[in-house]
Amino acid sequence: MAYVVVFGGLGMLAGSAARVLLGRLRRGARVPPPYLELAVGSVWAGAGGWWSVGGLAAAWLPLLLGVGWLAVAAGAVDIACRRLPDALTLPALPAAVLLAVPLGGAAVGRALAGAAVLLGAHLAVRLTAPAALGAGDVKLAAALGAVLGAVSWPALLVGTLLASALTSMVALAELLARRFRPAEPGGAGGVPHGPAMLAAGWLVVAVAATGGVGTGA
Repeated sequence: MAYVVVFGGLGMLAGSAARVLLGRLRRGARVPPPYLELAVGSVWAGAGGWWSVGGLAAAWLPLLLGVGWLAVAAGAVDIACRRLPDALTLPALPAAVLLAVPLGGAAVGRALAGAAVLLGAHLAVRLTAPAALGAGDVKLAAALGAVLGAVSWPALLVGTLLASALTSMVALAELLARRFRPAEPGGAGGVPHGPAMLAAGWLVVAVAATGGVGTGA
């Protein structure tokens, strides 16, 4: 219980830092408190409590906490503003590789290769069908590839498919909802893909940390 409180408190501080950072960006995204604080605090409390009872190895904890923070911060911006700031997506790649270090040299190598693979795949989609993906999604794909690659090669495929499935489900739900309510003038179109990418990455790491997904080569 003590670890849950400690990690939850640290998570709330990290969520507050995310809110301040987002508000100070050149194209700021203001998220009123306490949404980010509560979201990051909950994710970190769960991960810390999970680790404290032996549910996951300590080596997975940095990656799980880091991806959780990014998922909340970047996901909030993408939902509210339909964009993923470079200030989050660009540092996310080296951060993901660094957080994979406790998992071993092989995991770091896969993280670098996974980043290249997913970046290339998303860039190809962006060039052939610009409306399908935003530039921020392409940049985020590099970090997501590093996270999933650090887990295993199968995880790279599973995470990518899961992200696409989550976005498709949200798009379908939104399409069905529009049939039962009037259109909102000036409403933003399209479903952001970033939150699904981030959620898929975190879920794959969380499952892998408990031995539910094969890790390694």
